[in-house]
Parts: sequence; C-alpha cells; structure tokens
Amino acid sequence: MTVRPIRVIVADDHPIVRSGIAALLALADDIDVVAEAASGAEAVALAQEHRPDLVLMDLRMPVADGPEIDGAAATALIIESVPGTRVLILTTYETDDHILGAIEAGASGYLLKAAPQEEILAGVRSVVGGQTVLAPAIAAKLVARMRQEASPPRPKLSARELDVLRLVAAGNSNPAIAGRLFISEATVKTHLLHVFEKLGVSDRTRAVTLALELGLL
Repeated sequence: MTVRPIRVIVADDHPIVRSGIAALLALADDIDVVAEAASGAEAVALAQEHRPDLVLMDLRMPVADGPEIDGAAATALIIESVPGTRVLILTTYETDDHILGAIEAGASGYLLKAAPQEEILAGVRSVVGGQTVLAPAIAAKLVARMRQEASPPRPKLSARELDVLRLVAAGNSNPAIAGRLFISEATVKTHLLHVFEKLGVSDRTRAVTLALELGLL
C-alpha cells in the first residue's frame, strides 16, 4: 500500500532561507513541497488553493499597507479557512509574545530555525500526525510563564507596615517598635493586624516567616 506523502507549503519572506527549507524537506521521501510563499497573505492564498497537510510558517514577515499580514495572523486565517491544514511555526524568534501569539492563533507547533534538520523533519511528521511540537527552549518558556501566572500575587505591604514587620523580625516588642518609630503602641498593633490580614496569618512568627519566603523582607 502506497502512503501519500505529506503535502507542505513553506512560507518565509527570505528567498534563500525559504529555498533551503524546501530543499531540506525535499530530501524526505514522505514529504512533498507543493508551494512556497513569500508573505503571510500569499501563504493564506496558497493554502486555500492547495489545501496542504501542513504550512511551515515563519512568524516575522514584512507587513506593508494593503493585504500583507504577519505569520501569526496568517496562521489564524489558515486554521479558520482551510480545515484539516495544520501550521508549524519555524522561526528565529522566541520571545514570550511571539510564542503565545502563534499558539493563540492555532499553530500546532513552534520550532526554531537553528534546530537540527532531523528535528525539523520529525516536527513536520509529528504535527501532521496530530501531535503538538515545541522546541525545548520554547517549552521551557511556556512552563515558566504558566507557573508565573499560576502563582498567587505577592501581597503588597505599605512602607510603614514593612517598617513594623522588620522590627518584629529583629525581635522587638510592640512598645519597643512604638518607641523606635515614634508612634503609639495602638498604632503598632493596627499595623500588625493589617499585615496579618494581607499575609493570611494569625501570629507574628508566621508573618515574619512568610514575608521572608515571599521576599518582602
């Protein structure tokens, strides 16, 4: 039984780079480059014409007045208008904004042009097979971003509350803190109650410990 080759469109605005990628794909017996696009708009038009299995898309392409769009916008249009066609980003850009923009647009993978040739070929096959492919550096960035977003926001203590908590951490009693800061003992207690509430604790020791853990002190 003959297996149909994977039909791919290569989209990159640099002719030499585009030709190099196409030549790399042509070396694989199971991949057929059906078209090359020099812009985002051309990639969309060619995808609608050829209905390939995959578009290998660069992200940063010149956007001029008129119909030109960048790689992320082209990805979104292809995913919307050509059901069954997947998009694999192949680019030199790895900032958080580029990564998230491409994934939100519907890309099934994100590889860097500096990746080994076998990694790029394997990425094409994996994405067409229904998997998501991310370069190790990209995966690490996404994990770090997700952890950061999942972390609860750090409580914000006022300057005076921090002054009081620092003195508590140094072992000072409420009367001693009042004398050092030239405020009443009642005011010290009020500041501490606010600190306890913001940190979600009920005693001085835990307040100091948590403040240290959070980098507030």
